[in-house]
Amino acid sequence: MHSALVLEIEPQRGLAALDFPSLWRYRELLYFLVLRELKVRYKQAALGAAWAVVQPVFAATIFTIIFGVFAHLPSDGLPYVLFAFAGVLPWTYFGEALRRASTGLVEDSELIRKIYFPRLVLPTAAVIAPLVDFLISLAVLVVLMIWYHISATPSLLLLPAFIVMNVGLALAFGLWLGPLNVRYRDVKQILPFLIQVWMYASPVVYPLSMVPERWRPLYSLNPMVGIIEGFRWTLLGTAAPDATAMALTAASTIVLLVGGLLYFKRAERSFADVI
Repeated sequence: MHSALVLEIEPQRGLAALDFPSLWRYRELLYFLVLRELKVRYKQAALGAAWAVVQPVFAATIFTIIFGVFAHLPSDGLPYVLFAFAGVLPWTYFGEALRRASTGLVEDSELIRKIYFPRLVLPTAAVIAPLVDFLISLAVLVVLMIWYHISATPSLLLLPAFIVMNVGLALAFGLWLGPLNVRYRDVKQILPFLIQVWMYASPVVYPLSMVPERWRPLYSLNPMVGIIEGFRWTLLGTAAPDATAMALTAASTIVLLVGGLLYFKRAERSFADVI
Protein backbone atom coordinates (compact mmCIF):
# COMPACT_ATOMS: atom_id res chain seq x y z
CA MET A 1 0.00 0.00 0.00
CA HIS A 2 1.42 3.34 -1.03
CA SER A 3 1.35 6.20 1.41
CA ALA A 4 -0.22 9.43 0.18
CA LEU A 5 2.07 12.33 -0.61
CA VAL A 6 1.36 15.43 1.43
CA LEU A 7 2.42 18.85 0.19
CA GLU A 8 2.62 21.51 2.89
CA ILE A 9 2.55 25.14 1.80
CA GLU A 10 3.81 27.61 4.39
CA PRO A 11 4.16 31.38 4.14
CA GLN A 12 7.71 32.56 3.64
CA ARG A 13 9.23 34.83 6.18
CA GLY A 14 11.89 37.50 6.18
CA LEU A 15 13.51 38.68 2.96
CA ALA A 16 12.58 35.39 1.25
CA ALA A 17 8.94 36.54 1.32
CA LEU A 18 9.78 39.49 -0.93
CA ASP A 19 10.00 37.20 -3.98
CA PHE A 20 12.53 39.30 -5.88
CA PRO A 21 12.41 36.97 -8.93
CA SER A 22 8.82 38.10 -9.51
CA LEU A 23 10.12 41.63 -10.15
CA TRP A 24 12.14 40.23 -13.04
CA ARG A 25 9.13 38.33 -14.36
CA TYR A 26 7.14 41.57 -14.31
CA ARG A 27 9.94 43.68 -15.78
CA GLU A 28 7.77 44.58 -18.79
CA LEU A 29 5.16 46.04 -16.44
CA LEU A 30 7.92 47.97 -14.67
CA TYR A 31 9.06 49.37 -18.02
CA PHE A 32 5.57 50.54 -18.99
CA LEU A 33 4.95 52.09 -15.57
CA VAL A 34 8.17 54.10 -15.88
CA LEU A 35 7.16 55.12 -19.41
CA ARG A 36 3.73 56.14 -18.15
CA GLU A 37 5.29 58.26 -15.40
CA LEU A 38 7.35 60.13 -17.99
CA LYS A 39 4.42 60.63 -20.36
CA VAL A 40 2.12 61.91 -17.62
CA ARG A 41 4.80 64.33 -16.40
CA TYR A 42 5.28 65.97 -19.79
CA LYS A 43 1.86 65.47 -21.35
CA GLN A 44 0.53 68.74 -22.80
CA ALA A 45 3.51 70.61 -21.31
CA ALA A 46 4.67 73.40 -23.61
CA LEU A 47 8.29 73.06 -22.49
CA GLY A 48 8.24 69.25 -22.41
CA ALA A 49 11.44 67.69 -21.09
CA ALA A 50 12.88 71.20 -20.59
CA TRP A 51 11.09 71.21 -17.23
CA ALA A 52 13.77 68.76 -16.06
CA VAL A 53 16.25 71.63 -16.46
CA VAL A 54 14.07 74.56 -15.40
CA GLN A 55 13.47 73.38 -11.83
CA PRO A 56 17.09 72.80 -10.71
CA VAL A 57 18.40 75.80 -12.69
CA PHE A 58 15.80 78.09 -11.17
CA ALA A 59 16.49 76.75 -7.65
CA ALA A 60 20.27 77.10 -8.08
CA THR A 61 19.84 80.65 -9.40
CA ILE A 62 17.66 81.72 -6.46
CA PHE A 63 20.06 80.12 -3.97
CA THR A 64 23.01 81.82 -5.65
CA ILE A 65 21.38 85.25 -5.38
CA ILE A 66 20.15 84.86 -1.80
CA PHE A 67 22.88 82.79 -0.17
CA GLY A 68 25.84 83.48 -2.46
CA VAL A 69 25.43 87.18 -3.29
CA PHE A 70 23.47 88.54 -0.32
CA ALA A 71 24.41 86.19 2.55
CA HIS A 72 27.96 85.49 1.28
CA LEU A 73 27.92 81.86 2.39
CA PRO A 74 31.15 79.95 1.71
CA SER A 75 31.23 77.52 -1.19
CA ASP A 76 34.42 75.48 -0.70
CA GLY A 77 36.33 77.79 -3.06
CA LEU A 78 33.99 77.11 -5.98
CA PRO A 79 31.75 79.53 -7.91
CA TYR A 80 28.61 79.51 -5.80
CA VAL A 81 26.33 78.64 -8.72
CA LEU A 82 28.33 75.45 -9.30
CA PHE A 83 28.37 74.65 -5.60
CA ALA A 84 24.60 75.16 -5.33
CA PHE A 85 23.77 73.25 -8.52
CA ALA A 86 25.81 70.23 -7.38
CA GLY A 87 23.75 70.19 -4.17
CA VAL A 88 20.40 70.86 -5.84
CA LEU A 89 20.98 68.05 -8.37
CA PRO A 90 20.83 65.05 -5.97
CA TRP A 91 18.30 66.78 -3.74
CA THR A 92 15.85 67.50 -6.57
CA TYR A 93 15.98 63.86 -7.63
CA PHE A 94 15.55 62.63 -4.06
CA GLY A 95 12.62 64.92 -3.30
CA GLU A 96 10.77 64.02 -6.50
CA ALA A 97 11.44 60.28 -6.20
CA LEU A 98 10.35 60.30 -2.56
CA ARG A 99 7.14 62.15 -3.39
CA ARG A 100 6.23 59.75 -6.20
CA ALA A 101 7.11 56.61 -4.24
CA SER A 102 5.14 57.78 -1.19
CA THR A 103 1.94 58.67 -3.06
CA GLY A 104 2.03 56.17 -5.94
CA LEU A 105 0.11 53.39 -4.19
CA VAL A 106 -2.93 55.60 -3.63
CA GLU A 107 -2.74 57.11 -7.11
CA ASP A 108 -2.73 53.60 -8.61
CA SER A 109 -5.47 52.28 -6.33
CA GLU A 110 -7.64 51.10 -9.25
CA LEU A 111 -4.76 49.06 -10.62
CA ILE A 112 -4.10 47.48 -7.24
CA ARG A 113 -7.75 46.52 -6.75
CA LYS A 114 -8.22 44.99 -10.20
CA ILE A 115 -5.21 42.80 -10.96
CA TYR A 116 -2.38 40.96 -9.25
CA PHE A 117 1.23 42.00 -9.70
CA PRO A 118 4.11 42.48 -7.24
CA ARG A 119 3.19 45.72 -5.49
CA LEU A 120 6.88 46.49 -5.12
CA VAL A 121 6.85 47.35 -8.83
CA LEU A 122 5.01 50.62 -8.11
CA PRO A 123 7.53 52.32 -5.77
CA THR A 124 10.37 50.91 -7.88
CA ALA A 125 8.98 52.56 -11.02
CA ALA A 126 8.42 55.76 -9.05
CA VAL A 127 12.10 56.11 -8.16
CA ILE A 128 13.40 55.07 -11.60
CA ALA A 129 11.36 57.58 -13.64
CA PRO A 130 12.95 60.76 -12.13
CA LEU A 131 16.38 59.46 -13.13
CA VAL A 132 15.65 60.75 -16.64
CA ASP A 133 15.27 64.30 -15.29
CA PHE A 134 18.36 63.77 -13.18
CA LEU A 135 20.50 62.82 -16.18
CA ILE A 136 19.28 65.81 -18.18
CA SER A 137 20.14 68.13 -15.28
CA LEU A 138 23.52 66.41 -14.91
CA ALA A 139 24.29 67.37 -18.51
CA VAL A 140 23.59 71.01 -17.60
CA LEU A 141 26.03 70.76 -14.70
CA VAL A 142 28.69 69.40 -17.06
CA VAL A 143 28.16 72.44 -19.30
CA LEU A 144 28.60 74.74 -16.27
CA MET A 145 31.78 72.89 -15.31
CA ILE A 146 33.19 73.47 -18.80
CA TRP A 147 32.17 77.14 -18.64
CA TYR A 148 33.97 77.62 -15.30
CA HIS A 149 36.96 75.47 -16.40
CA ILE A 150 36.40 72.82 -13.72
CA SER A 151 38.13 69.63 -14.79
CA ALA A 152 36.99 66.14 -13.90
CA THR A 153 39.04 64.18 -11.35
CA PRO A 154 39.52 60.41 -10.87
CA SER A 155 36.88 60.54 -8.11
CA LEU A 156 34.29 60.94 -10.90
CA LEU A 157 34.44 57.16 -11.31
CA LEU A 158 32.64 56.85 -7.95
CA LEU A 159 29.68 58.98 -9.05
CA PRO A 160 27.53 55.91 -9.93
CA ALA A 161 27.92 54.67 -6.34
CA PHE A 162 26.44 57.90 -4.98
CA ILE A 163 23.63 57.78 -7.55
CA VAL A 164 22.79 54.24 -6.41
CA MET A 165 22.79 55.39 -2.77
CA ASN A 166 20.49 58.28 -3.67
CA VAL A 167 18.08 55.94 -5.48
CA GLY A 168 18.24 53.41 -2.63
CA LEU A 169 17.52 56.06 0.00
CA ALA A 170 14.52 57.44 -1.92
CA LEU A 171 13.16 53.91 -2.36
CA ALA A 172 13.76 53.11 1.32
CA PHE A 173 11.70 56.06 2.56
CA GLY A 174 9.10 55.44 -0.14
CA LEU A 175 8.63 51.87 1.12
CA TRP A 176 7.91 53.21 4.60
CA LEU A 177 5.78 56.21 3.67
CA GLY A 178 3.83 54.56 0.83
CA PRO A 179 1.98 52.03 3.02
CA LEU A 180 1.51 54.69 5.70
CA ASN A 181 -0.10 56.95 3.09
CA VAL A 182 -2.52 54.14 2.24
CA ARG A 183 -3.78 54.10 5.83
CA TYR A 184 -3.28 57.74 6.77
CA ARG A 185 -3.76 60.26 3.97
CA ASP A 186 -2.17 62.91 6.21
CA VAL A 187 1.18 61.67 4.89
CA LYS A 188 0.50 63.31 1.52
CA GLN A 189 -0.24 66.62 3.25
CA ILE A 190 2.82 66.48 5.51
CA LEU A 191 5.27 65.32 2.83
CA PRO A 192 5.90 68.69 1.05
CA PHE A 193 6.64 70.36 4.40
CA LEU A 194 8.89 67.47 5.43
CA ILE A 195 10.87 67.65 2.18
CA GLN A 196 11.27 71.43 2.47
CA VAL A 197 12.56 71.27 6.05
CA TRP A 198 14.80 68.33 5.22
CA MET A 199 16.43 70.28 2.40
CA TYR A 200 17.55 73.05 4.76
CA ALA A 201 18.77 70.41 7.21
CA SER A 202 21.06 69.12 4.44
CA PRO A 203 24.19 70.82 2.99
CA VAL A 204 22.48 71.97 -0.20
CA VAL A 205 23.07 75.72 0.14
CA TYR A 206 25.93 75.62 2.65
CA PRO A 207 29.01 73.40 3.04
CA LEU A 208 29.46 70.82 5.77
CA SER A 209 32.40 72.88 7.04
CA MET A 210 29.92 75.44 8.42
CA VAL A 211 28.58 72.88 10.89
CA PRO A 212 30.53 73.01 14.18
CA GLU A 213 32.91 70.07 14.58
CA ARG A 214 31.22 68.77 17.72
CA TRP A 215 27.82 68.63 16.02
CA ARG A 216 28.91 66.92 12.79
CA PRO A 217 28.41 63.30 13.95
CA LEU A 218 24.84 64.17 14.97
CA TYR A 219 24.28 66.21 11.81
CA SER A 220 25.60 63.35 9.69
CA LEU A 221 22.78 61.11 10.90
CA ASN A 222 20.93 62.81 8.05
CA PRO A 223 21.75 60.33 5.25
CA MET A 224 21.57 63.02 2.57
CA VAL A 225 24.66 64.69 4.04
CA GLY A 226 27.02 62.00 2.77
CA ILE A 227 25.26 61.77 -0.60
CA ILE A 228 25.38 65.53 -1.32
CA GLU A 229 28.98 65.83 -0.16
CA GLY A 230 29.83 62.80 -2.29
CA PHE A 231 28.28 64.39 -5.38
CA ARG A 232 30.35 67.55 -4.92
CA TRP A 233 33.50 65.51 -4.39
CA THR A 234 33.07 63.32 -7.46
CA LEU A 235 31.83 66.07 -9.78
CA LEU A 236 33.66 69.20 -8.66
CA GLY A 237 36.77 67.79 -7.01
CA THR A 238 36.12 69.23 -3.54
CA ALA A 239 37.67 67.66 -0.46
CA ALA A 240 36.78 64.01 0.11
CA PRO A 241 33.55 63.66 2.11
CA ASP A 242 33.72 63.17 5.85
CA ALA A 243 34.31 59.47 6.62
CA THR A 244 31.78 59.52 9.48
CA ALA A 245 29.10 61.03 7.25
CA MET A 246 29.75 58.45 4.54
CA ALA A 247 29.66 55.51 6.96
CA LEU A 248 26.41 56.74 8.53
CA THR A 249 24.85 57.34 5.11
CA ALA A 250 25.72 53.86 3.85
CA ALA A 251 24.62 52.14 7.07
CA SER A 252 21.35 54.06 7.43
CA THR A 253 20.47 53.51 3.75
CA ILE A 254 20.94 49.74 4.07
CA VAL A 255 19.02 49.52 7.35
CA LEU A 256 16.15 51.69 6.08
CA LEU A 257 15.95 49.81 2.79
CA VAL A 258 15.89 46.33 4.36
CA GLY A 259 13.43 47.46 7.03
CA GLY A 260 11.30 49.19 4.40
CA LEU A 261 11.16 46.07 2.23
CA LEU A 262 10.01 43.94 5.16
CA TYR A 263 7.44 46.52 6.28
CA PHE A 264 6.13 46.97 2.73
CA LYS A 265 5.72 43.21 2.29
CA ARG A 266 3.83 42.89 5.55
CA ALA A 267 1.56 45.84 4.77
CA GLU A 268 0.80 45.03 1.12
CA ARG A 269 -1.64 42.21 1.97
CA SER A 270 -4.15 44.84 3.11
CA PHE A 271 -3.61 47.41 0.34
CA ALA A 272 -6.62 46.35 -1.76
CA ASP A 273 -8.93 46.41 1.29
CA VAL A 274 -7.80 49.71 2.78
CA ILE A 275 -7.01 51.74 -0.31
